[in-house]
Amino acid sequence: MNYRILARGFLLLGASLACSVCAKPTANVKAIIDRVETPDKVSEALILPYAFNTDSMGLNIGVGAMRRGFYQEQMTIGGTAFGGEVSEGLMLGLWNFKMPGSQRLFFSTCGFVGYFPDQQAYTSFPGEYTPVGSPRPGSNASSDDRFLGADGSSNWWDMKLEYSMPIGATRDNGMVNYELAGGLLVSEPSGGEEWNPLTSGSSVLVLQQFNRFQSFDFPESKGGELDGTIHALELGILYDNTDFPVNPSKGSRQYFSVSHDAAWMDSDHQWTFVELDLSKYFSFGESKYAHQRILALDFWTGYSPTWTLGHDEKGGSIVTGNAPYNEGATLGGFYRMRGYDQNRFHDKAAIYGAAEYRYTLKYNPIENVKWLRFLKLDWFQLVGYVEAGRVGAKYTADELFKDVKTDVGFSLRALTAGVVVRADVATSDEGTSVWVMIDHPF
Repeated sequence: MNYRILARGFLLLGASLACSVCAKPTANVKAIIDRVETPDKVSEALILPYAFNTDSMGLNIGVGAMRRGFYQEQMTIGGTAFGGEVSEGLMLGLWNFKMPGSQRLFFSTCGFVGYFPDQQAYTSFPGEYTPVGSPRPGSNASSDDRFLGADGSSNWWDMKLEYSMPIGATRDNGMVNYELAGGLLVSEPSGGEEWNPLTSGSSVLVLQQFNRFQSFDFPESKGGELDGTIHALELGILYDNTDFPVNPSKGSRQYFSVSHDAAWMDSDHQWTFVELDLSKYFSFGESKYAHQRILALDFWTGYSPTWTLGHDEKGGSIVTGNAPYNEGATLGGFYRMRGYDQNRFHDKAAIYGAAEYRYTLKYNPIENVKWLRFLKLDWFQLVGYVEAGRVGAKYTADELFKDVKTDVGFSLRALTAGVVVRADVATSDEGTSVWVMIDHPF
């Protein structure tokens, strides 16, 4: 069985600060960010203790740390560790290491080992058929109480190579230099004025190998311990034609990728998944109280061509050749459909759209608080957003444009040490969710 099950509740801020590799899309513009407030510093560092308390995990205490500009000026290292009465986790990562002898090839790797109580997955037991007339767990019509739940491990490890193409803003150099004053771009933007990969923006090729191991400890009466593994590859191309990829105010971004698991080693499922992500940003300029007023739009869609539906003699159905619910046509969680549980919906195909209004405040209440200067917090941003999405067993308009799920939300974001940190609150017909993560969702 190759399912990944995530703990419910809050995402960890400390882990998020150290784990920027989780951001979407998989590829990103290779950049050097200089703050005029710290002109003599080659690197920026941040250490953040944290604590959280959820119904499923109880009280946990941890610390997250990151350092950008370590060894190489564009490179980042980071990690986090946390623990509670039952739960525990450790994550370490290295991002954007420029390979020796190359100006354009970058290597990143990140891994996590952890144990969580009350993990949940909106899926069936392996080999279990869904009865006729009953929606499959995780499908668009499924109930939010149809899930597997148990304590267990959740481990993962990613490696990726990115190639910064010699066109556009990276024609002469594989990296782009950005200079910030008060967290706002004051150097030349890398894109946004015209859509032409040859002259504007940055294009990046990415090859990622990702691994997942999940286990959950059911009582012997329910089958005992179940576990599963993923060993897959993703090949993608990014064209980022925004002015400043960390916090875009104008321009666009496009990402296309194909993921495949050939059932290598102890992975026992073959599947393929194709996705396309399109983002567009409009700037409405400065106002009396705002440095920036930005409308951000996103459209994402995915399809698994290997996904097939089989039936038993009673007409019950079972899916084979499907991408794992958390890696394929999946909605719900801290990036897409934030008003729903993580990986709440999954099927053969998916579409998703979002609109965010981002209002970057001129007022910074901690700007002159000396004992908080270690945060290097340049600005706060207020964000209102709406989202809509749908998963389906067919990639057709009749399937994907009816009974669409929606949510609305509010976010408080901040730029700290050159990293966007966000706290999102979203409400849907299944309740209210709170997520604490890094980076804009798109």
